[in-house]
Amino acid sequence: MRWARVAAVAAGAGLMAGGAQAQTKQQVTGPVATYWMSAQTATGFGGLAGGGRPSIGSIMGAAMGGGSNVSKSLTLQLGSSRKPTGAPVAEHLPPSGLRAGQSLPLLTPTSAPPAPDHDPGQMPNDYRPKGKMLIFWGCGDHAKAGQPIVIDFAKMAAGQVPPGMQALAAQFGAAMQPPSPGRNTTYGEWPNERTRTSVPAAGSLVGDHLIRGNYSPDIKFALNASEDFLAPLNLTQNAIGPTGSGQLAWNAIPNARGYLATGVGAGEDETMVLWTSSEVQASAFALPDYLSNADLTRLVANRALMSPGTTACTIPQEAVRAAPNLMVQLAAYGGETNVSYPPRPTDPKTPWNIDWTLKVRYKSQTGAMLGMEMPGMGGDEDVAGGRQGAPGREQPKPPMGIPGVGGAILKGLGGRLPGL
Repeated sequence: MRWARVAAVAAGAGLMAGGAQAQTKQQVTGPVATYWMSAQTATGFGGLAGGGRPSIGSIMGAAMGGGSNVSKSLTLQLGSSRKPTGAPVAEHLPPSGLRAGQSLPLLTPTSAPPAPDHDPGQMPNDYRPKGKMLIFWGCGDHAKAGQPIVIDFAKMAAGQVPPGMQALAAQFGAAMQPPSPGRNTTYGEWPNERTRTSVPAAGSLVGDHLIRGNYSPDIKFALNASEDFLAPLNLTQNAIGPTGSGQLAWNAIPNARGYLATGVGAGEDETMVLWTSSEVQASAFALPDYLSNADLTRLVANRALMSPGTTACTIPQEAVRAAPNLMVQLAAYGGETNVSYPPRPTDPKTPWNIDWTLKVRYKSQTGAMLGMEMPGMGGDEDVAGGRQGAPGREQPKPPMGIPGVGGAILKGLGGRLPGL
């Protein structure tokens, strides 16, 4: 009986403590406005993937081996729960160091883009797919056991799912959700149809920022040097090694929290070849746009992303042999800058009424044909040009994409990683 009374007293104390915690749960409202800034630095052919907008001069410079090889892009997205009186108007006043103008107008789209006459991912009724896709993953001189996964487009169209495809599909999740016309009462963005002022290579985010408009509270914040664009990413080695594997190396990027490399090319008999540096089975087909802090931590831990200290990766010789002319893309992912205003009150009894939240996300990427020397590469020309161990090797030619089902699969899967 004595122990029963003690247990009853302890249980009562627990209930009282739980009730007290429930009573002191902080009330949170808002935010009224949400603002996202997506900052990308690109070199080589890096701006051709992930939504980058490289200039014609940058592309030509990368292709010809000269000129400025660094481009920067900035995407601004403002969402608010307020409706304006009259037409929506908003602007971003950046620091002068951005060198993109005194005001960046955040334009509200007036209408949805016109729908295409047909779904580009849908095949014509009389189309008979052919060809196949080979999927490799991981860094190393040789492909690991179980590779490649082979997808026969004709068999897939007939309903025959290849081994490994179900596991592949199960690894994909939802992408990040920035502000948008569908998710917010009022929305504005830059660049837009009114202005597409580019950010020069020397442009910087460091300094004071102000976002103001008739449907959002004023958003004032400052970014420091650690919250600027990531540094340019360059391949310091891009070669076909003596064994026939692809040798990639790059400069370390300060503030990078993970790296991912992908490759796509065409082999013989209408074969498409895909490779990713991820150690997780066939986890990515293309570079994801951006990754959250939580995703970066998890994906580096499970080796879906290469760690921040990694500066080299070997493409298995089996993948290179299947598609000698791989187009390689490499990305360094930075963390996020997240700000809420006003700051959260320390007293849980005080409601937290959030006026606005800010998210700044970062990425730096580059791209090249495997074995092709690009601007910014160092070392001996023969090594950088991919002729080491491959005498008489011709310069790589652009890969030929496979139309039809292959393109539809790529379009549908996108560039997401497992667990997102």
